[in-house]
This record gives sequence, structure tokens and C-alpha cells, in this order.
Amino acid sequence: MKNVVYLCMDAAGMKTKIIFSERSLNYGGWHIEGPQRVRMAQEILKEKKYEFLEPEAASEEDLMRVHDPDYIWNLKKGLVEDPDTPAYENIYEHARLSAGGAILAAKINGFSLMRPPGHHAGRNGAALGVYTRGFCYLNNIAIAVKALDKPVVILDIDGHHGNGTQEIFQGDEKVVYVSLHRYPHYPGTGASSKGNALNFPLSADCGEQRYLETIDEALGMVNLDKFEVVAVSVGLDAHLGDLASLGLTESSYREIGKRIGVLGKNTFFVMEGGYVGEQNGRDINQLLRGYEEKNKVA
Repeated sequence: MKNVVYLCMDAAGMKTKIIFSERSLNYGGWHIEGPQRVRMAQEILKEKKYEFLEPEAASEEDLMRVHDPDYIWNLKKGLVEDPDTPAYENIYEHARLSAGGAILAAKINGFSLMRPPGHHAGRNGAALGVYTRGFCYLNNIAIAVKALDKPVVILDIDGHHGNGTQEIFQGDEKVVYVSLHRYPHYPGTGASSKGNALNFPLSADCGEQRYLETIDEALGMVNLDKFEVVAVSVGLDAHLGDLASLGLTESSYREIGKRIGVLGKNTFFVMEGGYVGEQNGRDINQLLRGYEEKNKVA
């Protein structure tokens, strides 16, 4: 019954703004990483009266802080393709706009509801020995973190391990990367922790209790006094029945949001996976409600 009460509330008074552009809907309608996954989420969040902002594309300078120049050149020319990740027409511009959404989210403590996603993209594209880029072209959250240039905890709650993000920040003293993900599962990385990459592999459909116990353990290992910002890779494909199901529900995402909020840091959110659009919208709403319930940062 409590969930029904949550769903009836609108977002009047919510501080977290949603970054979105309809231009992100203009490609890949046939693909599972298609426009419906953010279009339907946007419609639900708009109905709930969230405030929306339009992003600008990231600059090439922003991209070069993260990605190799040769990779950027190949992406521009449409020469980067793999079985998961098509070389759509103008994909460089779509990816640049998505990266710009993440940069804006970092500036205003917002939520970037943009596509394509990014956390599988490493410096040269495919990362940590994985053959494909898992629907990703540019690593949006990495680009935003580099542009921010502050000590950051990256919390990746996508059901897939963010191999690109780990590769980019491995050994970076200003960043800790924390990932909870299904294993064994694509991309097959993240079985154990390494240095500043804290990996927490979980079995399929492990359920809310196990997940929340693990996120508590993971965040408890981070010395938060050393960091100014929390950046969240929000993959919603850990929802029950989605591509990397860990058995989570809307109420799970509210509890996750509370745990992020209680950290008391400036926080921004970047969309990664999640392939059921209407479900994505409801999960985002619960995540942000839980976060704002506990976060006291102005």
C-alpha cells in the first residue's frame, strides 16, 4: 500500500532537475537500447512535475580528457561498430549531446536522462579486454567527472559492470569507483576489486535485502571525508525481469536513493541501462525521492 501512496505524489518541490533532449530520441528505434527507454521515462517524470533542462553537446576538449584522439576520430567517421553497438548516422553528435547532459548534471546536481549510455566505453572504446562496447560510445560519467575536476566517488548501480569506467579511472587518486553488478554476466569483468575499483559481484535475482546489505558494505569501505562529490551511474536493468535482473523493485530504488542521500555530498546522476521505459520512469522517481528525503545539501 505504501508504494501506491508514493506513486500518487507529484514532484512539486523536488530539487533535482532532469536533463533531457528530444534529440536523443532520433536514432536507433529498432534496437533494444532504443528511444522508448528514455521517452517513456521522460513522460512519467513530466507528469510528476519534475523540472527539465536542455543540455548542450560536450566539447571535443571534454571528450579528449577521457578518450584517445584516434578513437574520437573513428567515432566521428562512423568507423566504430561492433555486434552490440551500431555505427548509426550522426552517432558522434548524439553521443556528444549525451556527454553534455552528464556535464550539466554534474554542474547542477541533476539527473541526466540521455542516451546513448556510456559506462562500458573505455579510453579506446572496448575496455578491459571485452570485445564489444555494450551500446556505449562515449563514457558520459567519466567525461563529467573529468570536467568537474574534484575528488569523486562513482557509484555504479547498473546491473552490468562498468568496465569502461573502471579502466578510465584505475589508479586515479581522486576517484573511487564502486560497482554492484550481476556476475557472471556481460561484460564478464568486475569479479573482484582492484585498487581504487571496489567491485561487488552479485548473483542473478539476489533480491533487495542482499543488495542493500551489499551497498551498505560497499559505501562503508569508502572514506567519504576524502571526496566532495558522488556521481551515480544509474542503470535500472537490475530491476526484476530486466536485462541484468538482480530482483530489485521500485521500493528497492527508493532505499538505494536514501543510502545515497545520507552520504551528504553534492550528487549527480547519469542514465546508463534500463530497457523498460515506463518502469525506468517509476524507478527514477523513487530513487530521487529517497535521495532527497535524506540529502541535506542545498
